[in-house]
Amino acid sequence: MAKLQVGTVAGIVVLCLLRRASALTYTFPDCTVAPLKGNAVCDTTKDATTRARAIIEQFTVDELMANTVNLSPGVPRLGLPSYQWWSEALHGVAGSPGVTFAASGNFSFATSFPQPIVMSAAFNDELIKEVATIISTESRAFNNFGRAGIDFFTPNINPFKDPRWGRGQETPGEDPFHISQYVFNLVQGLQGGLDPKPYYKVIADCKHFAAYDLENWNGNNRMSFDALVTPQDLSEYYLPPFQTCVRDAKVASVMCSYNSVNGIPSCANSYLLQNILRDHWGFNDDGRWVTSDCDAVDNIFSTHKFTADYAHAVADALKAGTDVDCGTAYSLHLPDAFNQSLITRDDLEKALTRQYSSLVRLGYFDSPKVQPFRQLDFSDVNTPNAQALALQAAVEGIVMLKNDGTLPFKKSIKKIAFIGPWANATTQMQGNYQGTAPFLVSPLQGAVNEGFSATFTPGTTILGNVTTGFADALAAAKAADAIVFAGGIDESVEREGMDRMSITWPGVQLDLIAQLAAVGKPLVVMQFGGGQVDDTALKTNSKVNSILWAGYPGQSGGTALGQIISGKAAPAGRLVTTQYPAEFADQIGMTDMTIRPSSTNPGRTYKWYTGTPVFQFGHGLHFTSFALSWQHQPATKYQIPKGVNNAAGSTSDLNEFDTFNVVVKNTGKVTSDYVALLFLSGSGGPAPLPNKQLVAYTRLGQIRAGGQSTASLKVTLGSVARADAKGNLWVYPGSYELTVDTGVERSLTHKFELVGNAVQISSFPQDSS
Repeated sequence: MAKLQVGTVAGIVVLCLLRRASALTYTFPDCTVAPLKGNAVCDTTKDATTRARAIIEQFTVDELMANTVNLSPGVPRLGLPSYQWWSEALHGVAGSPGVTFAASGNFSFATSFPQPIVMSAAFNDELIKEVATIISTESRAFNNFGRAGIDFFTPNINPFKDPRWGRGQETPGEDPFHISQYVFNLVQGLQGGLDPKPYYKVIADCKHFAAYDLENWNGNNRMSFDALVTPQDLSEYYLPPFQTCVRDAKVASVMCSYNSVNGIPSCANSYLLQNILRDHWGFNDDGRWVTSDCDAVDNIFSTHKFTADYAHAVADALKAGTDVDCGTAYSLHLPDAFNQSLITRDDLEKALTRQYSSLVRLGYFDSPKVQPFRQLDFSDVNTPNAQALALQAAVEGIVMLKNDGTLPFKKSIKKIAFIGPWANATTQMQGNYQGTAPFLVSPLQGAVNEGFSATFTPGTTILGNVTTGFADALAAAKAADAIVFAGGIDESVEREGMDRMSITWPGVQLDLIAQLAAVGKPLVVMQFGGGQVDDTALKTNSKVNSILWAGYPGQSGGTALGQIISGKAAPAGRLVTTQYPAEFADQIGMTDMTIRPSSTNPGRTYKWYTGTPVFQFGHGLHFTSFALSWQHQPATKYQIPKGVNNAAGSTSDLNEFDTFNVVVKNTGKVTSDYVALLFLSGSGGPAPLPNKQLVAYTRLGQIRAGGQSTASLKVTLGSVARADAKGNLWVYPGSYELTVDTGVERSLTHKFELVGNAVQISSFPQDSS
């Protein structure tokens, strides 16, 4: 049979179809009328793949190629409307190509939760699931009225290993175990459960696969950066959150990243997309697909120079397993690839079947009478429950870094001088990938709402040597009972496309804080931003009485801060990243992907850093005190299990090692939550040894003064294991120590031995390219 030639005609067809889709309004296909009526895609008794294949096999080659991009024009002659695959919902329904907010009235706003870097600091997995459930409900409501898609390019689960990274605010922090638990719960809330049947609620998308944590640093751009990563670091650090997202949480979509990994662009990397993702983790074709980051397929040729031309770039991406091109490279250049026999119709059908089987599983083709999510409307957006949850997430995620008893403010504090570039912030409170919030409460307004008399004086800006406002700020401070300086960094310093060169406080904020401290009034510093800055000057200055880290706390961030300084709420959040001293930025480049310390690397994250952090991962103070004890004394010796299944696809890493129960008694006077963090250190495995690693955590709620609660901390084999040079996970014999919490004054420890022969519990795929 002669090969169908496409090219000029296809280009015209594609262009026309894409133009038709450019004014996109979401509609659903109608299976009750022709031309869809009678097609098996409408047969709810069949499985999703069979249904999708029934319509995809009717596409022409031109139509197949036209629909491989995020702005899919559909196939009008078959009754398929256009569809925009690119919608965003990182911490609430967000402005994006697939989401449209109304100018006013219904669908003019959506609940704006804190950024993930803040929500994760709560260490409350159930909270994350509840937040995601609200987001998916509101997303569906937007979709039902043509204002959003039903798949969302969220979450960002790249570990935040370098504080200079501009997108760290989008992530749950630096620890892969913690991120894994976060995403396991988040995906369930978004998708409606673990691989839910018959319908996904919405589709989540775990990004950016893989080893992506650089924007534009020192001349190195994410669009062309080649991340050189050892199998050991891939297995132990960069990939665990993705394994949990794909294998355990059953996410329906994964996004390949801009960067290359070991010489091959991620979106053309069959080792990542086939060997690891599909073969090792079981990312099957039943409603599950891979999208590129936007224009990453184009970058395979244009910036990475990995191929000789665009035709080979799009062919490499498609055949490696990138099903959707967020961009136009596929629609523009697949015709060339097809004509050169670089791809086949089968390749195209495979990608489109994966996409459309996911739409089937979303109920896209089914009657709204049988599809429960089609009934959601604007009354389900920004409900009282959603508002309360946004406030709870902010309160629980705020971390008290320092306090000498000044907070909560005494009743004698009536008038507060709010000073600093964040003091009256509104839209800043949201961070990036944000939608239109129903309201935004600034730190200033939050204090006023709590009954304080408050004044606002900017004093200075985040960037620049602006000192002209110092005099007014000092005058306001002298006239007040207490001072709150609200500053730090924001998206003028850290954002997508922009990394930091230093991790010091920018501008002259520290100079102003020092002068405010000299006034002699109670001084609280509220620190904002996703990445940490070096607080050494504040930590060591006894006249800086308290430091609260608030990140980007969302629509109710000001309310949360007001409640904390007044004592209405008690802080219990913990840092999810290490706060390094400023010299860290001079000790290692962002392009160095290694995690372990060496002669040129002080080590990254709390697990490997050999220096002294300003504030360590997990640090967080309270308004009360706690005493910890083991409910039952743990064993002093454990036998390493034998015959553990380590074949591809096994889940032996999830097998229970033991559960440790810790009694937490509130020995102070204030009712408070408490986050129990369980760390493990030991002598087992290859050198160098990690300082410690987080193996379990939980958040206990509202422990009354004098009362107690029990933290049940389940530890898995995977948490005890370490990776060898090939990335295989092993449980090693040796001496180990468990530590609960990070503070010497309240930590609890236990030593034990692991005896027997080392056992391999997983086999990491090896790259043969």
